[in-house]
Amino acid sequence: MRTSDFDYFLPAERIAQTPAEPRDSSRLLALHRQDAGTGRHIEHRDFRDLTEYLRPGDLMVFNRSRVIPARLHGTESRSGARVEILLARRLEPGIWQALGRPGRRLRVGAEVVVGPARVEILAAHENGLRTVRLSDEGALERLGELPLPPYIKETPTDPERYQTVYADAPGSVAAPTAGLHFTDGMLERIRKAGVITAWVTLHVGLDTFRPVRGEDIAEHRIHTEWYELPADTAGSINNARQAGRRVIAVGTTTVRTLEQVAQDAHRNGMPEIPAATGNADLFILPGHEFRLVDAMLTNFHLPRSTLLMLVSAFAGRERILAAYQEAVAREYRFYSFGDAMLIL
Repeated sequence: MRTSDFDYFLPAERIAQTPAEPRDSSRLLALHRQDAGTGRHIEHRDFRDLTEYLRPGDLMVFNRSRVIPARLHGTESRSGARVEILLARRLEPGIWQALGRPGRRLRVGAEVVVGPARVEILAAHENGLRTVRLSDEGALERLGELPLPPYIKETPTDPERYQTVYADAPGSVAAPTAGLHFTDGMLERIRKAGVITAWVTLHVGLDTFRPVRGEDIAEHRIHTEWYELPADTAGSINNARQAGRRVIAVGTTTVRTLEQVAQDAHRNGMPEIPAATGNADLFILPGHEFRLVDAMLTNFHLPRSTLLMLVSAFAGRERILAAYQEAVAREYRFYSFGDAMLIL
């Protein structure tokens, strides 16, 4: 496989700059991996029609991670030069992996002044990352900005529109965007339809922003992301698997969490998945054996991205690229604030 195998053309006007209003008014492309004799792999619906594809007893798993105001603007203490720091991953209290620009101002030992807080550069790494120390993590809420993806040029008037309605575990630097379509009312409708809901946490990291640069996919190193799968969710998943009920993942971040835990359990000879906390480093490519996920809800992803590779692993590269081509032709909205795809 080559990175260019996961490329496609997207007109700039198809990149959604603002979220749908209300949240559940977005469109929904339903992609059937098996057409069950209908002769039709793709259906074009509204997101509010999602319940028509759900069955009583389905288990729908959501990522409850919340985006933190991880983008910091400050000045380098010695030169007074303006710099920007994007916190990427919390390593321990006060210590973070981060990106910064301009990089020449952020050498080891440099200190950045951000209001009353200080950011000290502890280490510089080959991949452009820095290890930094924050003097006051509590100042993030007051001093930081939401780190919107670079393809979004308009700042939402309501920052909560870049959060899911159920987000309550701070730690992500990008939203788990498949969940942005849900309202409290939609969640209630799903439960009334007999669908069971469960929760995981995966704090979204840098790979959301970065396409794969090299042509040889095997050389790409995916960033690790912290996750937690609590005991009650593990129990719900094991019960669903034993009963032959579907596990539906809301978002690629949820897929990655579930498949990471399932892979680790399989390697350890465990017949059921346990509660787990750790760092997900699973790079899902075509050929991956999905052990837990039966269906997924997702958005439309960037060309040459690890997320496009993941959905291609689930549904087939040719089928995904054909669906994307049809979505472009039918003027779907793409990326974080865009429309949804349900893969069955």
